[in-house]
Amino acid sequence: MKALATLRERALRLLARREHSRAELRRKLAAHAESPEALEALLADLVERKLLSEARFAEGRARVLSRKYGAAHIEYDLRARGVPEETAAAAAREARGTEFERALAIWRRKFGAQAKDVRERARQARFLASRGFSAEVVSRVLRHGEK
Repeated sequence: MKALATLRERALRLLARREHSRAELRRKLAAHAESPEALEALLADLVERKLLSEARFAEGRARVLSRKYGAAHIEYDLRARGVPEETAAAAAREARGTEFERALAIWRRKFGAQAKDVRERARQARFLASRGFSAEVVSRVLRHGEK
């Protein structure tokens, strides 16, 4: 019982700092748990009490990432952190709604001016694509910059 209370306290301390996905919390607590079953029971209890929420984690993480990245990168990051596929896809869908505006703002901060030649245009396109923005959004941003 003492070990379970200590494990619960450790979990609550981690959750007090920031939201975690279930997989992240499992990984961080695994070394301190008496058994995998005890850990799973604790995680289930935290979910039931709404102290641990994949949706809340995905929403917050997507909001932070959307300052610099596109929907594809956000979805990849969430899946890599153990968020269920449907939750990650929903967060990415939400990010796609403002993707053009965000990509344009990032492009303006980074470049600020239209490309002078084909090489520079390709460099700008690669930069935006590497940030997880779709080809259509990259194309629109670069065309917008030519106005």
